[in-house]
Parts: sequence; C-alpha cells; structure tokens
Amino acid sequence: MINAAHAAHFAEEWVAAWNAHDLERVLAHYADDFEMASPRIADIAGEPSGILRGKPAIRAYWKKALQLVPDLRFETLAVLVGAKSVAIHYRNQTGRVAVEVFYFGPGDKVVRASAHYA
Repeated sequence: MINAAHAAHFAEEWVAAWNAHDLERVLAHYADDFEMASPRIADIAGEPSGILRGKPAIRAYWKKALQLVPDLRFETLAVLVGAKSVAIHYRNQTGRVAVEVFYFGPGDKVVRASAHYA
C-alpha cells in the first residue's frame, strides 16, 4: 500500500529528475521491463500503439523528447495516491497540464505508467 508521504517523495524526486534533464535519474524509478503508454510515443518514437516496453526503447524515446524540448520543465500541481499507484498532475513549461499515473511493483519500482495530456 502506498501512503501520502511515499507518493509525495516519489513525485518530488521524479519532477526534480525531469527538471534536471537527467535521463538516468528518471529511469532509476522504473523496473527494467516497464511499460510506458503515451500519445506522444506515436509522434516521437513512431510507435502507432502509443506503448513502449523496456528501458532501452523508452530511454531512446525520452532522449529524443528531451532533445526536441530542451527547455522542458514540470511544476507539480497535485499528487494523488492509489493503493499501488501514484498520479502526478503537473504543468509543463508551456502551461499545458498533464497527469501521469505510475503503477508500482517489486522493489518499489514503476512497472507501468500512462501519460495523459489536456
């Protein structure tokens, strides 16, 4: 079970890693075989399903995304707690809002995540 303190700590570290543009620090939150779903995957990685699996594929996608958006920055608006998940509601550097949901598995690593954009 995830509690509010755990969720807040995860969100703080996750946002800080992205704001530092430290891809390895971001990836440290995830299991090696995690699944990422995002409508941006189709545009940036060319995967029409919007789903990638495994750190190598997702590392390449996020590396390309950071190159395309060199001023990327997130501001946390809310952190929501589920039984085995955390949702982060945030705003990016352009003012657009998003929600990402993270499902945790063994070793307190994210095994599945989904990004949702306004």
